Amino acid sequence: MTDLRGPPDDRSVDDLLSFGVVNLDKPPGPSAHQVAAWVRDMTDVERAAHAGTLDPKVTGCLPTLLGDATRMAQVFLEGTKEYVSVLELHGPVPSDFDAVVAEFEGEVYQKPPRKSAVSRRLRSREVYDLDVLEVRDRQALLRIRCESGTYVRKLCHDIGLAAGTGAHMGHLRRTATDPFDDTSLSTLYDLSDALAFAEEGDESVLREVVAPAERALSHLPHVTIAYSAAEQVAEGAPVYAPGVFDADDADRGSLVACVTPDDAAVCLGHLVGDPDADSGEVVSLERVLI
Repeated sequence: MTDLRGPPDDRSVDDLLSFGVVNLDKPPGPSAHQVAAWVRDMTDVERAAHAGTLDPKVTGCLPTLLGDATRMAQVFLEGTKEYVSVLELHGPVPSDFDAVVAEFEGEVYQKPPRKSAVSRRLRSREVYDLDVLEVRDRQALLRIRCESGTYVRKLCHDIGLAAGTGAHMGHLRRTATDPFDDTSLSTLYDLSDALAFAEEGDESVLREVVAPAERALSHLPHVTIAYSAAEQVAEGAPVYAPGVFDADDADRGSLVACVTPDDAAVCLGHLVGDPDADSGEVVSLERVLI
């Protein structure tokens, strides 16, 4: 019989570290991979993985998954990202600058940079919101809400061309990646201090810094399944209709999180059937989390 996790809020510190997530404030300098390695060594877990790469100079929201939670890294490949960027214009800011920037809201076409790990084919990405927060001399502070995979550096270059001055991206900070934002960030120093306090018997600080891994799934539709169904999932079986207790509204094919009645994560999968049906497959497995 498979040992299922208990309710997220009732776990021991060891259980939290073996299936947890830190909403990390990445410092400038190290790569995202290096930061994840530091977190792994600090927490003494077998595995740690960052969720969504940030270049070495970029700071901000870098959710970092601990232990078995590394299996869910794929959930951050989709969803909305938000950035604040300094646009360095190569000439005086034109009088119609706000109107120029507004033209880049919506669908944009980009080719990945030469150093990118993906194929350099032209592709489209959606820029949901693009706001000019402040203009000073030849600098503009931009807030960008966009689809995952948008190259902000290329966006800044193209805005410069459209403005007629040329421009490049200065400092870049990620302020959100679904479902995390910069209101709950913790630094590496915060994590180090929290671990030290926990060693001395005060777990409260660590529980503020390390959240149960289910926090990383809060933006996905949830399917609540029976404990018996969860045990079958642990053996590789998909989720069948008789084992479904409840389900959020979701489109067929959507990525969903399956949880037990006490909200413990069981698996990630795609909705392939009707949760209200009497029989048939409802969720096909993508990642088993127990």
